[in-house]
This record gives sequence, structure tokens and C-alpha cells, in this order.
Amino acid sequence: MLKVYLSGEIHTDWREQIIDGAKGLDVTFSAPVTDHAASDDCGIAIMGAEATKFWHDHKGAKLNAIRTRKGIEEADIVVVRFGEKYKQWNAAFDAGYAAALGKSLIVMHGADHQHALKEVDAAALAVVETPKQVVQILQYVLSGTLPS
Repeated sequence: MLKVYLSGEIHTDWREQIIDGAKGLDVTFSAPVTDHAASDDCGIAIMGAEATKFWHDHKGAKLNAIRTRKGIEEADIVVVRFGEKYKQWNAAFDAGYAAALGKSLIVMHGADHQHALKEVDAAALAVVETPKQVVQILQYVLSGTLPS
């Protein structure tokens, strides 16, 4: 069973495209919490309100890091998607963490991010633009066969 962690932007359906495309493959997926409000507010919802936004965000970031670290550490492959709409600093951090752990890293982004992400891309074993390419990589890794 191949374990894949899907990190990165949460504003498009790229995760669902990969999961749907990988049906029938011996793969399990994990991911961060993709409900933006839940992710932002988890710290205060569980550990109590904060008077300032800094500490509100600090609690949430640390709580989310527990899930993220577990997912990346347990993964065989980490896929990190950089979207068009926002700068995903957390995605860059996740890519660096995965690389530091020696995880097989696949980075996904459009051509317009090539220069900005050149160091992240250099740490990856594959750089792609589409969820379909990620699925094809997973198929190749598991079977050694090329897409038809």
C-alpha cells in the first residue's frame, strides 16, 4: 500500500481529481484539514479564545502542525500543490519538511510559478502541472508501466 500525503492549496478540487484518478490503485491518501475556517479556528475552538489575532493564528498553526507532521512522516510520497490564487507559504514549508525527511516529493504548479519555486522544484523528484500527471506517476511507481 502506497501512502500519499496531499499538501497545498485548498481552493480547487485537485485532491479529488487525484483520488478519483487513482481508484483501483493500491494507494491511500491523507491531507491537511481543507475546511479553511476549521483550520484557522481549530486552536481557539479546542484550547480557548485569544485576545489577539497573532495568538489565535499561533494556536491554530501549532495544532495543524501535529496533523501535518504525522501525515508527511507516515507518507511514502508527498504531493505539494501550489495554486494560482494565493501564495501558499505553508505548502513551501511542507515541501521543505518532506525533503528534509528524504520523502519522495512531487511538486505541482503552473508555468507562471517556475521561477519563484525553483528551489522547491530542485528538491522534488517530479514537477508536474496537472493532477492527471500525478496519477500517472503513481501508476508508474506501482506497476512500472507507461500511461496508455
